[in-house]
Amino acid sequence: MEVREPFSPRNLGLDLVRATEEAALTAGRYMGMGQPEEADRVAAEAMYRALNVLDMRGTIVVGEEAKLGVTSPLDTGKLVGTGEGPDMDVVVDAIDGRRLVAQGRPGAISVAAVAPRGSLWAAVPAVYMEKLVVDATVAPALVPECLDAPAAWTLALIARAKGKAIRDLVVFVLDRRRHRDLIREIRAAGARVMLRIDGDIAGAILAAMGDGRVDALMGIGGVAEGLIAACAVKALGGGMLGRLAPQSEEERRAVEAAGLDTRQVLRCDDMVKTERIFFAATGITDGPLLDGVVYHGEWAQTHSLLLRGETRTRRLVHTQHWLNGTEAGR
Repeated sequence: MEVREPFSPRNLGLDLVRATEEAALTAGRYMGMGQPEEADRVAAEAMYRALNVLDMRGTIVVGEEAKLGVTSPLDTGKLVGTGEGPDMDVVVDAIDGRRLVAQGRPGAISVAAVAPRGSLWAAVPAVYMEKLVVDATVAPALVPECLDAPAAWTLALIARAKGKAIRDLVVFVLDRRRHRDLIREIRAAGARVMLRIDGDIAGAILAAMGDGRVDALMGIGGVAEGLIAACAVKALGGGMLGRLAPQSEEERRAVEAAGLDTRQVLRCDDMVKTERIFFAATGITDGPLLDGVVYHGEWAQTHSLLLRGETRTRRLVHTQHWLNGTEAGR
């Protein structure tokens, strides 16, 4: 018999979006300024302050300190929230797409997700993982073999499930040297590639939304981004496969020492073991998912996406912020 978790009447997403808005408002000031590290630092500090006014006992499940080589208030194991309220796992990325912000490119977002304590996959000290993300139509057809099969085979499976020709598919891939063969395979199969220098959380959301702009995300990216993406994918009813993919001998040794299996293919339900997910994303720069921050003197406007896993609710929120006297406004 299936055991259903109790329905949570409180929508933490409506509180969580304030944290992504604060990070986006702060990061937006650095758009096109060529300062990715500084933008990430101040955005992380803004998000941390905003998270600490939420009534929860939150713990950051996995941060980006191992990948970025710098520490922040949002590192793995850090506590957030007021200390009152439910015990929650927290995953955040103050800027998904630091270089997009620094170079004034489209598609940078700020993201955060929470779920009951113990329900999110913890893969520390792993840094990188292989990912495949699709929408709800394709999700039932996903099999673990997709991560080892030629791209053409997986694309044929996706096309068949969606009732499309392969040439009609769009695949989101990060523009990395490690993806050269993958990109060639996708193009040789006849599908089209959406290349981005950063921002695979946004790419995963686009793939899971099922609106036809992106049909799949494929390739290797960060574990932290993968877990955040899994929260959004599950809340959207999409499908995801993931597998640890160490990119250096040092990372491989650390992963093996931690007893993590680099051969195991994980499904979305393995990474996120609950429907009680709240996910929020706010646009920093204009992109295919969300509009970026726009400043008007003492006012600014933001565009955010809120997802709730229990109810599969999607909310798009346009907010006007009065900046007078706030750090984001200075």
